[in-house]
Amino acid sequence: MKSRIDTPIFITGAERSGSTLIARILKLCEVHIGKTTNMLENIKITDLLKNTYGDLGLDLVGNLVGFNIRSDWQNEIESVLIKEGYAGLNDWMYKSSLLCKTWPVWNYAYPNAKWVIVRRNKDDIVQSCLKTAYMYKFKSSRNLKVLNLTTESAGWDYWVDQHNKLFVTMMENGLNCRIIWPERMVYGDYEQIYELIEWLGLAWSNNIYSEIDPLLWHTRNKEKKGVLYGTDITK
Repeated sequence: MKSRIDTPIFITGAERSGSTLIARILKLCEVHIGKTTNMLENIKITDLLKNTYGDLGLDLVGNLVGFNIRSDWQNEIESVLIKEGYAGLNDWMYKSSLLCKTWPVWNYAYPNAKWVIVRRNKDDIVQSCLKTAYMYKFKSSRNLKVLNLTTESAGWDYWVDQHNKLFVTMMENGLNCRIIWPERMVYGDYEQIYELIEWLGLAWSNNIYSEIDPLLWHTRNKEKKGVLYGTDITK
């Protein structure tokens, strides 16, 4: 059987978008993920990424400024995978918001990767960031001043817009991407997740339904406002 080590699945999006839910679903489809945090980010790979590129002048969104693409990046990543028991017989994935900010590094190492871009309504992301203790980037008046903004809410609004621009750039550069809006599943719309599983060549697991919390993002009691979930990357 041909090894699948050269064809990873990368899951990315702005934080608070639902990427952890997508990672959980793919894990149920027997995709290798390794040793992870509670947010299903591979610990060793994230440490390697931060240690390698974390001190090269990150801007307020996290885009790497003037960084070099390492030719040995694939070897570094696969060393982690092998140490964690990956044998190349099934698909593997890495989920991180850092992926969209460092996509040239990963695209160079894995040009045949499939990218899953997780989206969520911008206002919902902003409200979630405001309520999440560890999302503190725009509690800093210094950061707001750099952007000529005055409120934390405006900071997160800017932050989401910058992520959306990154997603456009990724697609314009030919990355093999699919966009998914997880919140649709809260309302019983499974079309996108069915299509995603098929696109990835995975087998559906009925356990997936149990992963979809009807209270996800506190939306059960929210009224749908107009067309909440578009397909336009800029919305």
